This record gives sequence, C-alpha cells and structure tokens, in this order.
Amino acid sequence: MSDSTTTDVARAFADARGSSSAARDALAALATRGLADSLGIEVLELTPARVVATMPVDDRTRQPFGILHGGASVALAETVASLGAVMNTDLDQFTTVGIEINANHLRAKREGIVRATALPIHRGRSTQVWEIRIVDEEERAVCISRCTLAVVPR
Repeated sequence: MSDSTTTDVARAFADARGSSSAARDALAALATRGLADSLGIEVLELTPARVVATMPVDDRTRQPFGILHGGASVALAETVASLGAVMNTDLDQFTTVGIEINANHLRAKREGIVRATALPIHRGRSTQVWEIRIVDEEERAVCISRCTLAVVPR
C-alpha cells in the first residue's frame, strides 16, 4: 500500500471513530477492497467494540463440493477482526497485522448469506485478540474463529 493510501486509510478510520455514519460508510467501502470485495463481503456495523459483516455463499465462496469454503470463512473472520483492531489503534503511530487465526467449521452451508460478528477479547498495547462468530440466516453457528493481531509502530 502506498504512503498516500495508508494516510487516506488512517484518516478514514479517524473520521469513523468520530461517529459520523457517512464516515463509517466510506470507511467500510474502503476496507472491503481487494479480497473482501472479491468475496462479496459487506460491512454492516463498524465500532471499536463490535464489527459485523456479511458474505454470500455463492460460486465465489464455495469449494468444489458445493459448500462454503473454509478459507472464505477465515477470510471473512480476519476481515472483521482486522477492522475492529484498527478501530482501536492510533493509525498515525501504529498499524495492526494479523499474527494468528484459527477456525472451527461447525456447519456446512450451500447457499444464502453468512454473517460474522467480531467482539474483542483483549485490546492491549501490543496485541489484540478478537472472537468471531459466523452464523447463517437462522442464527445457527457455521464457524467460530479467534484472531490475534499485533499492534506495531509505523
């Protein structure tokens, strides 16, 4: 990411923390570029204490046997955890990077939408740990994940 893009992202996150819904919407759009955009991930809620996003179960996210790919679930989990982490980080001085993620895939899903909710377990000076629960439209658990992120100086 270029320095100007990094500055733009930091500014967008700072504005989002200021609670303007327009700023949060702009940030959510910025944060779901790249892989998240390719997978159809949409951010619904973005606060320092909770991040919620959805992802379709379709040809982009299914494995060859027609069910939700575990890697797509992990990508969704890391997306919401990473967004939560940066909402709790002074991006003028620090950045956050994922250092570990695990996932338990609990239920197969063939079509529809899954929703991920990330909640902080630990928000420290050098690390953050987020718990992510991915559910289907009927609130049944599809995947449970935990993601650890390092908070590192710029």
